[in-house]
Amino acid sequence: MADAFSVIPASVLRNLSDKLYEKRKNAALEIEGIVKQLASSGDHEKISAVIKLLATEFTGSPQANHRKGGLIGLAAATVGLSSEAAQHLEQIVPPVLSSFSDQDSRVRYYACEALYNIAKVVRGDFIIFFNKIFDALCKLSADSDANVQSAAHLLDRLVKDIVTESDQFSIEEFIPLLRERMNVLNPYVRQFLVGWITVLDSVPDIDMLGFLPDFLDGLFNMLSDSSREIRQQADSALSEFLLEIKNSPSVDYGRMAEILVQRAAALDEFTRLTAITWINEFVKLGGDQLFPYYADILGAILPCISDKEEKIRVVARETNEALRSIEANPTENFDVGGILSIARRQLDSEWEATRIEALHWISTLLNRHRAEVLCFLNDIFDTLLKALSDSSDEVVLLVLDIHACIAQDPPHFRQLVVFLVHNFRIDHSLLERRGALIIRRLCVLLDAERVYRELSTILEGEADLDFACVMVQALNLILLTSSELSELRELLKQSLVNAAGKDLFVSLYASWCHSPMAIISLCLLAQTYQHACAVIQSLVEEDINAKFLVQLDKLIRLLETPVFAYLRLQLLEPRQYIWLLKALYGLLMLLPQQSSAFKVLRRRLKTVPSYSFDGGNLKRAASGNPYSQILHHSGSQITEDGDIDQDNGNLQNGINFASLQQFKQMQQQHHMLAKSRAQSRNSSTSFLKV
Repeated sequence: MADAFSVIPASVLRNLSDKLYEKRKNAALEIEGIVKQLASSGDHEKISAVIKLLATEFTGSPQANHRKGGLIGLAAATVGLSSEAAQHLEQIVPPVLSSFSDQDSRVRYYACEALYNIAKVVRGDFIIFFNKIFDALCKLSADSDANVQSAAHLLDRLVKDIVTESDQFSIEEFIPLLRERMNVLNPYVRQFLVGWITVLDSVPDIDMLGFLPDFLDGLFNMLSDSSREIRQQADSALSEFLLEIKNSPSVDYGRMAEILVQRAAALDEFTRLTAITWINEFVKLGGDQLFPYYADILGAILPCISDKEEKIRVVARETNEALRSIEANPTENFDVGGILSIARRQLDSEWEATRIEALHWISTLLNRHRAEVLCFLNDIFDTLLKALSDSSDEVVLLVLDIHACIAQDPPHFRQLVVFLVHNFRIDHSLLERRGALIIRRLCVLLDAERVYRELSTILEGEADLDFACVMVQALNLILLTSSELSELRELLKQSLVNAAGKDLFVSLYASWCHSPMAIISLCLLAQTYQHACAVIQSLVEEDINAKFLVQLDKLIRLLETPVFAYLRLQLLEPRQYIWLLKALYGLLMLLPQQSSAFKVLRRRLKTVPSYSFDGGNLKRAASGNPYSQILHHSGSQITEDGDIDQDNGNLQNGINFASLQQFKQMQQQHHMLAKSRAQSRNSSTSFLKV
């Protein structure tokens, strides 16, 4: 230190700490000259002493003017050293960097000025301090003093110039610094960081693209900044990187895909659009690299399909189609289970479009990777069943398509129908709202006869008798009215002449016994009119209630539809179809005379001609009652209409109608349940009165 005082006159040291800038400046010029002489003589020991004096006695002084003078002096010493300054940088730069955090804004300003002058002299040798300088500049970019910010900006530009021309800059050491600061919210710091990213990316020898995953999330975070300028800068940087990705043969899609998936769910609209645009490009470019991330990508795309912003919806749909068009093999890290899990989760989305696309994905996977999907069937089956209650018809139809595809295997078919009946049982509103749609669609997809046989088998042993009755009535109505079941109706009409028709009739009969009106309808459809009469005549007081009459009203109106046109035409042959007439008159007798159904049926019966065709000759009935001869026909015994048999017993055209006992037994169970409930209600009423 003594050597320094001997080298620098006391007046110079005194002026270096003066409050006037001009005196400090002149003192710094003298120090520059002194250091230059020492350098020319090679006396680096004294130069070190001078630098040490400036660093300790001045930049480390509690007096602000001393610190300012010390900074100017260090810069002057560097200028004096010129090309030999590099060997003294370890002494010169640290005190200047420490001054960047000085409480006095003027000291911070002079620190920027000093480092600027030092950097101009040493240029590339300056790089060894880059990380510390970058950290200091990052803080100064958000300085509260505008003059300090301006000085820091000038220094920043110089440092960027030095870095871009240097071959010693280490991008590997810089990236951790950048990554640590990317989530800072200060707008000045953000501008500073984006500026560095842009500059470094423009240097051909620096591979910023290879490190993009380290700061990509931070750039996306800036897209929602309140400053328009920052948003534009971040977007510009991202656009440039995306262009580089398109032209690069090697890109780490995986790490970036994880970031994009998160950003696609951002609250900010612009961020979502940019993220989904990037994902769109990745799907086109990434190929098999993205297989492990398909589930996550799909999880980002599906919600965006229903985004409120049209641009996002368009890009999301395009991305979704591109992703689905890629056929991958599960052995290639293609996670079928993960994608199914995402699709299942999106079935709970409030948006119809998202639910529809989720179902399309399940359907696609089922067609391409059936065995793998069936392994995860237990994970998605309940959700698919719940989707049958969806408010959207399109969703319900797609779910049914998937169920039908799954049900191609007999065990899964049985499971589907069992679960379907179970859902109808626990949710009667589902049966009311969707029952017809579901049953009709399944009949188209899985064969109507197969579906009805399975439903009948399940309902035959149904413990909940009320539900069984309601379900059978619903199935019966669908059978009688749906165009999809026309072939099934035609088969049933041939029950008396066709083995397949008879087998189907017998199969349905067992469960149709739960509802008197359903069994009567089935008999009329199958033209087993004699048995229809037997069922009607077996009805007791408990059977004929309000619900029964409602069902009867529906049947009477159905008799007037094209489905029963054959039955109405058979009324032209009253003698041949005596049991049909008797059945219809039986139904008429059950209807209240003031009901509209009574009037409809009576009008229809009045149109029946009072003659019958017999070998081409018309025979008028002898009495005023056109059916007197028919109803009292003696001689050969009439079995089913159109057939005469001498000994019919209980066997009619191959159908054993001893099963009327089955109908009676089933109805007896319903009667007992009704009585039990009535007694329970009466007991409750009596208890309340007491």
